[in-house]
Amino acid sequence: MKKLLSLVCIVALVVLSAACGGSGSGSGSGGGSKDHFVFGYTSMTQNNPFFIVLEKAIREKVEANGDEMITLNPAMDVALQINQIEDMIAQGIDAIFLNPVDWEGIRPALQMLKEAGIPIINYDTEVKDFEYVTAYVGSDNKNAGRVVGEDLVKRFPNGGNIVILDSPTMNSINDRVAGFLEAIEGKNFTIVAQQDAKGDLETALGITEDILQAHSDITAIFAGNDPSALGALAAVKAANRLEIAIYGVDGSPDAKAAIAEGGPFKGSGAQSPISIGQISADIAYKILRGESYEKRTPVETFLINEENVQEYGVDGWQ
Repeated sequence: MKKLLSLVCIVALVVLSAACGGSGSGSGSGGGSKDHFVFGYTSMTQNNPFFIVLEKAIREKVEANGDEMITLNPAMDVALQINQIEDMIAQGIDAIFLNPVDWEGIRPALQMLKEAGIPIINYDTEVKDFEYVTAYVGSDNKNAGRVVGEDLVKRFPNGGNIVILDSPTMNSINDRVAGFLEAIEGKNFTIVAQQDAKGDLETALGITEDILQAHSDITAIFAGNDPSALGALAAVKAANRLEIAIYGVDGSPDAKAAIAEGGPFKGSGAQSPISIGQISADIAYKILRGESYEKRTPVETFLINEENVQEYGVDGWQ
């Protein structure tokens, strides 16, 4: 009987020890105690210099902390972006920096990230389903369009016919167009064409060529970003329609160089990808470390034209 009692006691002690050991191991692996983080990064396309600079700004902060960032390029393909995000989840990312190819179509990826408990730092372009977002960092896009519209009104106080090159799947561009339209409302401007340039130089070039053939009287072209504006500029130059004023948004080095030339490119609603990247990284660390942070962080936008372009230089981003 004594032997049986001793055996029961030994078994009980082994079970209790295993249970205690298992509990201690689980508590030690909690997110709050992690000293190494893996981030995911996705933009609508890494073929745009804006996102190259922005990714670099985030990566520098991440790697300075001894952490890792996985960057994948969906190249304007929302289905590919969703698949790539799924891959990053499988690789065990702790948080993701996300700029959507399609602000509505990205929803399946947002759902997967929520189910995985991964914080989403949405940057530059808001997703439509904002309830999934942990924090947002982006330019004041409406103001970026507004300052362009105000400059256009100053240059052409009598109004005129204008063209808008937009991109409806990119909410950042939707906001820029809204700000632009507010600024020119009631100023005798007529929109003779408005088409989706997809934020892409080559697409904008082809569209603008067709528009120039269809309309002989155009005062200005407003593009939702600088690549589209540079495409429009190429078409205007090829058609020798140098009287047409071109405007973009970004304040990219190529756009600033075109403005400095004194030709048709008159201005760009400038933003700072460096600032967006740095602020996004700072907020991501606050989230992971359980510190307080702002849900929305707007980043200043302003006009660059021939009057101030030399202040910002044409060799890099502001």
